Amino acid sequence: MAENENTNSERSVPDPVLNRIPLYLRIAEDLQGRGVETVSSRKLAQALGLTDGQVRADLVFFGAFGRPGVGYQTQHLVTELRRVVGIDRAQPVVLIGFGSIGRALTMYEGFEKRAFEIVAVFDRDPEKIGRPAGKCVVKDVSTLPEEVARLGVSMAILAVPAEAAQRLADQLADAGVTGLMNFAPAALKLPDHVAVMNVDLMLTLERLSLRMKVANRLKR
Repeated sequence: MAENENTNSERSVPDPVLNRIPLYLRIAEDLQGRGVETVSSRKLAQALGLTDGQVRADLVFFGAFGRPGVGYQTQHLVTELRRVVGIDRAQPVVLIGFGSIGRALTMYEGFEKRAFEIVAVFDRDPEKIGRPAGKCVVKDVSTLPEEVARLGVSMAILAVPAEAAQRLADQLADAGVTGLMNFAPAALKLPDHVAVMNVDLMLTLERLSLRMKVANRLKR
């Protein structure tokens, strides 16, 4: 993420704040799309169930985007938050694993709408290597380190079996990847400078099932 000169180091930004920044961006983009020219911290807070003070405290980590008594110019806020999140420019991504999840990801049109582009796809299955994968052709995973270094990619998606995840994650980190979205059901151990987001679909469904049970009890 980029930051203004007078803001705190990103290393000091708490994870909950980092999680909320893209949500503020979505709200601001929605307001911009509806022609709303300014938005207050209270409006942003109400949308997320926060306090307006919390919103201001979150945003000040990355710059002074608003003015007291006026709020935030919506267009300016969208521009700045896109810069902060890193989607003000194209973000090339490599995908490792062309199974059911990998195939679905290559067909997802939402990536390019948010400035992410899958530029290479890898797999170890000889029957998949050479097959079309979105705008790419599946490459042999044995070429992964060289290809990642050649492409200069810093973001990757890992959609492989758990037993292969750590080895491939290590290769990605050694090749210069500093951001990894992990769909494998495995706890990865990587250097501190590599950011990892774990996506566990079954865990999410289990949490949803639990929330449904709690909600149903409250209805009784």
